[in-house]
Amino acid sequence: MKNAEIKETTSRCVNRKFSVFYSCYAWLMKKLLPLALVGSLFAFIFVGHSQSWAETVASISKACPTSAFPDLSKSAGAGVGYSKPSITVSCTSSELKVSSNGMISFAFVPKTPNSLTEQSWNWSVPLNPVKAKSTTSIKNVLGTLGFTVSGIPIYGPTEGQQPIAQAFGDPVYNKILDSCGGHTGPGREYHHHAITLQEQCNLSKQTILGYALDGFPIYTTLGCLDKKCTRKSLMKSGYVKIGDPTKNSWDAYTYKSSRATNVLDACNGRTQPDGTYGYHVTNDFPYIIGCFTGTATLPKGRAGEPMPPMGGPGQPGTTAPVKP
Repeated sequence: MKNAEIKETTSRCVNRKFSVFYSCYAWLMKKLLPLALVGSLFAFIFVGHSQSWAETVASISKACPTSAFPDLSKSAGAGVGYSKPSITVSCTSSELKVSSNGMISFAFVPKTPNSLTEQSWNWSVPLNPVKAKSTTSIKNVLGTLGFTVSGIPIYGPTEGQQPIAQAFGDPVYNKILDSCGGHTGPGREYHHHAITLQEQCNLSKQTILGYALDGFPIYTTLGCLDKKCTRKSLMKSGYVKIGDPTKNSWDAYTYKSSRATNVLDACNGRTQPDGTYGYHVTNDFPYIIGCFTGTATLPKGRAGEPMPPMGGPGQPGTTAPVKP
C-alpha cells in the first residue's frame, strides 16, 4: 500500500462520523499494522489527530513533574553572603524525589530571632498518590507537611508554643511572616506557613506550587472549573473564624461545607475537573493544607525531624511530625 493511500484513508477515518469510525479502524488494522500496534493507533486517532503520538502516550502515563520546578539559579537569592537555591528533582516508577539546600530565592527579611542557613532537605513522596480511607489531622503538628517547588518546607497554620502570649497561634493573623508567607525557625531553616504569589517570591508563574507529603500537588489560588480550563475561579477556604486565633489557632476556626464549586474541602483541596485530587493555596486559614487526604510519607533524616520548641527544650506542645 502506498503512503499516499494510507494518509488519505486515515484522514477520512478521522473526519468521518463516529458511527463509521469502527469500520475504518478495522480496515487500517488489517492493512496497516501488526496486532501489537493496534492499541496505540486507536489511541492516537481517538484522542485526536491534532495531538502528536508522543503527546498521546505521555497523556496516558504519569510523567515525572520536573517542569513544575522553576530554575532559581539566577534568582536574586537571600542576599549578599547567602548561597543561591539549589534543587534536584528525579523520579522512580513510584516516587517523586526532591533534594534542596533550603535557601530562598528572594531577599531575606528576619521575622524571628533565628538566622538563615543552608539545610539538607530530602523528600520522597508518591508519584501516583491515592486517597486514604480517611483523612489525617494536622492539628497542632509543628513540622514539615510538604514542600514548595522552590525547595522550601511547608508547615501548618500553627506556630510554636513561644511566645506564650501567642502559643500555637495563627502566624498569619499574628503577622510574624514575611511578604512571601514564611520565616525562619529554631533550626535556622526557612519555612512557609502560607504562600503568597507576589512576583519577587518567584512562584507567581507556577500552576503547581508544591507537593504535600501524601504526594498530592498543591495548586495556586486559581482553579479550573472544566477539563479544558476555559473557566477559572478563585478557590476559597471553607473555614470560618469563630474565635481569637492569637493563641491555639485550630480552636479559633471551624469548617463549614458548601455546595459552591470554588469552596474547598476540610483539607483545603478538591477533586479537580480531570478527576485527580489536589490542594489549593488560599488567602484564608488554613492557607495551604488543612489535613491529609492521602497517606503522608514521613521524610527521612533532617527533613523528618520535628520543629524544636521556640523556647527551648522542655516546653509543652505537640511537635511530632505526621506519621503514615
